[in-house]
Amino acid sequence: MVGEEINRELGGSLLVANVQALASSYSGDVPLRYLRPELQAEEVLVDESLPIPTIDMRKLLVDDDEMGKLHLACKEWGFFQLINHGVAEEVIEKMKADVQEFFKLPLKEKNAYAKLGNGLDGYGQNFVVSEDQKLDWADMLFLQSLPASERNTRFWPEEPTSFRKTLEKYSSELVKVSNCLLKLMAKNLLINPEQLTNMFDDGRQAVRMNYYPPCVHASKVIGFTPHSDPGGLTLFVQVNEVQGLQIKRNGKWIPIRPVPGAFIVNIGDIIEIMSNGEYKSIEHRAVVDPEKERLSIATFSSPGAGAIIGPLPELTKEKGAIYKSVSWEEYIKFVLSRKLNGKSTINLMKLEN
Repeated sequence: MVGEEINRELGGSLLVANVQALASSYSGDVPLRYLRPELQAEEVLVDESLPIPTIDMRKLLVDDDEMGKLHLACKEWGFFQLINHGVAEEVIEKMKADVQEFFKLPLKEKNAYAKLGNGLDGYGQNFVVSEDQKLDWADMLFLQSLPASERNTRFWPEEPTSFRKTLEKYSSELVKVSNCLLKLMAKNLLINPEQLTNMFDDGRQAVRMNYYPPCVHASKVIGFTPHSDPGGLTLFVQVNEVQGLQIKRNGKWIPIRPVPGAFIVNIGDIIEIMSNGEYKSIEHRAVVDPEKERLSIATFSSPGAGAIIGPLPELTKEKGAIYKSVSWEEYIKFVLSRKLNGKSTINLMKLEN
């Protein structure tokens, strides 16, 4: 399959043990590879009065004030919650239900879709690049969903029986939302929208379904390592009622309480690079609950394979390019050769002063 060939060419991730099974069987200390003592020194802000940006997509199409709110959210936060996005509630709820059913399957059945060492797709973990690397307290199912020609359906679960059809519908609805947001962001950047949207035409979309088992020593582990998303835009939904997403702002971690029915939108590194730093990608992480499992779904949109990842020329006229320009293939190889670590991709893509 085409998707399998691309994954093999770009490299994969070392295979690691299943955390869901580990969490259900261990009763003592957390295994050493999962211990993250550095986390306990980082400050978490508990003030819930912070004005987390919420953007109304329906208003964006007719209201200049809402467009201004979107611009500030992308520029100052790299993050917002999107309401009235047009995706039917039943589409989202069905996706949530099928993800929950998949992770309830016996380990043997889930392992039928286990990652191979030479690709991204499948059940397991990604971005594990060394045998001594610290690991996340999580399992995931990662699937390339668009272009359809690059789907590697060998990793698309057949149980629950509705899963494939559900994911196909969810994927087609979310790409409409992403494309609309990209067009509106381009208008806010005062560039021809096609300059940005053309790069995402026939672009790539991937869906990562996350399962975070409970951990009695939750403060000593991390569900997802602090990182910014290397793609363009991320649309995120929480599957159950257990919270765990945190974003980093002014050096402090802010817990996010999802707005019911909203998508949480993250600006990714590619949009920061293409906007020449006008918009900022957001560093975020997932923490673990001591008693309850947590599930979430993240959908990533990125440019097509022929795109150049670099600042758009129109946005370099005043201050020059801040970031390098590389081919899509170079960029992806660069991302996959390293473990996730804060905003390391952005830092390495910056041009030296």
